[in-house]
Amino acid sequence: MTDATLRAYLDGYAETLAAVADTGRRLTRDELAHRRALGEQAAEDGHPLRALVRLHLDATRTSWPCGPGTRSGTRARAADDVLAAVAQAVDAFAEGFERAQRVAVRQEEAARREFIDDLLYGRSDLGRLAERAVRFGLVLSHSHAVAVAEGPEAYGDTASATRQVEAALVARFDGRRVLIVTKNGRIVCIAPGDQAEVLTVFAKQAYVAMDGGRVALGRPRGGAGGVVHSYEEALNALELADRLELAGPVVRAADLLVYPVLTRDREAMADLVLSTLGPLRSARGGAGPLLRTLEAYFDANCTAAEAARRLSLSVRALTYRLERIHQLTGSDPADPVHRYALQTAVIGARLLDWPAREI
Repeated sequence: MTDATLRAYLDGYAETLAAVADTGRRLTRDELAHRRALGEQAAEDGHPLRALVRLHLDATRTSWPCGPGTRSGTRARAADDVLAAVAQAVDAFAEGFERAQRVAVRQEEAARREFIDDLLYGRSDLGRLAERAVRFGLVLSHSHAVAVAEGPEAYGDTASATRQVEAALVARFDGRRVLIVTKNGRIVCIAPGDQAEVLTVFAKQAYVAMDGGRVALGRPRGGAGGVVHSYEEALNALELADRLELAGPVVRAADLLVYPVLTRDREAMADLVLSTLGPLRSARGGAGPLLRTLEAYFDANCTAAEAARRLSLSVRALTYRLERIHQLTGSDPADPVHRYALQTAVIGARLLDWPAREI
C-alpha cells in the first residue's frame, strides 16, 4: 500500500480546505457526497480506516492554508473554520467507509447463509459447493461429522447461546476447521470427521448455553456430500430420541442404527405391533397402562423391582400386570423366546406412536 495509492482518496481535499480558509464556509452537499464516495471506495478496496484517517490528518498539516503572515484574529477564525471542515470531511469519509462495510457484512452474511443452506440440504453442485466451502474453512474432500443442538427455544446466529458456544470452541480449537452455524432454530457444529473431541466439547457447551435441551451427533461421512448425510443422521437421531423418550442430553446416531432398520418397512412393523400387542386393547383402561408396564420392564433390563420403582407400583402389582399381558397376548415377558418379539413390538409402538395413533 503506497502513498500514491492512498493519495487518491484525498481527491479535492486540499482545495476544499483552502476554499474554507478563504471564505469561512461549510462543506457543500456535493463535497460531502464526494468524501462519502471516497470512503466507500476505500472500504471496498480493503484499506484500514485508521490509516486513512491518519492520511487526512497528515494532509491537513501539510496543506494547512493559514500562513504565518495572516493577522492573529483572522488566523484564529480561519483555523477554526478549517478544523470544522476537517471534522466534516473526515466524518463524511468515515460514514461512507462504514456504510460500505455494513453492505459488505450483509453480503457476507447472505453468502454464508446461502452456503449453509446449500451445504445442509445438498442442493448445489458438489464441485461448486466444495470450492465455496474453502472460503468458510471447510475442505469437503475430507470426512466431516455434524452435531445438532436443540434447546427450549429457537436460536439464531446472533443469539447469546450461539455466540457463547462459538466463543468456547474457538478458544479451545483455534485453527481447526470448525464451523458453528444455526439452522431452523438449532445450533449446528460441523467438524472434521477425525476430531471427535470437537463434537463432544460442542455438546457440553451447547447443553450449558441452552440451559438444557439435547444434542445429537451424526457419524463421520466422507466426500462433498458427507456433511449433509451426517446432518440428516443427527436430525433423525433427535427425532428418534424424542419419540422413544430416551434419557440423557446427548444421543449418537451410531447408537440408534437399529431403529431406522426397524422402521424401514413400516407396514411390517405395524403388523408386528398389532398382532403382538393389539390384544392389550381389550384390557381395562386400554392398551396404554400395560404397554407402559412393558416399556418400564424392558428399560429396567427385565428387573421387576426396578420396573416397579419406575412405575411407582409394588412388585406384586407389577407381577400381576406382567401376568395379565401374558394372558392377553400369549407371550410371556419373562420368557427369553417371547421377550425379543415383545420388546421389538414395544419399540415399534413407540416409533409409530401406537396406540395414540391408529396404524
